[in-house]
Amino acid sequence: MNSFYKGQLDSCLSDSVLYHKMTTSKSNLKVQNIVATTSLGKSVSLTKLARSQSNTEYNPEQFPGLVLRIKKPKSAVLVFSSGNLVCTGTKSVAQVKEVISQVIKQIGKIGVKITDKPKITVQNIVASGAIDLNLNLNVLALQLENTEYEPEQFPGLVYKLVDPTATFLLFSNGKLVCTGTKNKQQLEESMRQLNRNIKEVSGK
Repeated sequence: MNSFYKGQLDSCLSDSVLYHKMTTSKSNLKVQNIVATTSLGKSVSLTKLARSQSNTEYNPEQFPGLVLRIKKPKSAVLVFSSGNLVCTGTKSVAQVKEVISQVIKQIGKIGVKITDKPKITVQNIVASGAIDLNLNLNVLALQLENTEYEPEQFPGLVYKLVDPTATFLLFSNGKLVCTGTKNKQQLEESMRQLNRNIKEVSGK
């Protein structure tokens, strides 16, 4: 831990109030973004796709993939000539499936017919929310492992969980962002583990 935290250790720990208010550790997580990948199993001519669809961005000199923008649900799909897709911007797996279905239809217009249902893999879920606690980030930075906190540069504390794997961005008012989980179960377990770890640090 750096000198900033060490210099405040006594004052932080003497303030036994890690939570300036303590109630049940409720969380209201809302998924903001899901990153998912899939493969169509067929090659795609990105040049043809860019010419046939107005909702595309393609500059092969700068990047080998084509960006296909979907209006509803609002999202963006990165399409590679190999047929691999990266979908981002959706807020549920159902939306991911809907977006991939739209992409398949648009690709079909250039003669690439996809008959097999592609397997979708969620790579990352980004969720935001809040716990009903006011957090002393100085104490958390000192007492928890795998934290990063530089209040002069940014007001949030980064806390990395090992099991389950997740990264939290925590703010003193209890608001948070969670990233790194791949399904609802992992997301919920990460929140439970976060609450347990904070309570252990506080001695509550």
